[in-house]
Amino acid sequence: MMEKLKTRFHENMTLHSELDWALVEKRLLDAPNALEILRRMEDSGGEPDTIGFDGETGKLIFCDCSKESPAGRRSLCYDGEALKKRAKNPPAGSALGMAREMGAALLTEELYRRLQTLGEFDLKTSSWVKTPEEIRQRGGAIFCERRYGTVFTFHNGADSYYAVRGFRSFILV
Repeated sequence: MMEKLKTRFHENMTLHSELDWALVEKRLLDAPNALEILRRMEDSGGEPDTIGFDGETGKLIFCDCSKESPAGRRSLCYDGEALKKRAKNPPAGSALGMAREMGAALLTEELYRRLQTLGEFDLKTSSWVKTPEEIRQRGGAIFCERRYGTVFTFHNGADSYYAVRGFRSFILV
């Protein structure tokens, strides 16, 4: 996994032009659990890479940088509560549940928009993002996508699922 991350890092310097691989490698070696989580992100189609530092913690942000929402994480409702309510034609799982199983978290809307400043992602797909509790309590959830050169945030019932909607995840290292 380390070799794959190193190759991807050097191939995609626009995602992290201020970083040096030696620093990234040291952080990863100091956090061995991170490599296993990144492998799970990779195995489901996420193509994880770092997009720089988290302003609050100073840790590196690794997130899914696949051009479209990861193929192995689509057709999911938002969370376990929505999945339970979907008695008829339930999806295979939920975005929050799968992220938790991987050891990662859903991108926030802010992180999603940050990723979009570094490239163009989700031109044909959309991605669930962490939904504010006040929206979730009312049965909704939010997702983002890029169309017409603009990043949009939309809402849907948390129990909805579509073949082109997945989720992007991240970890801090």
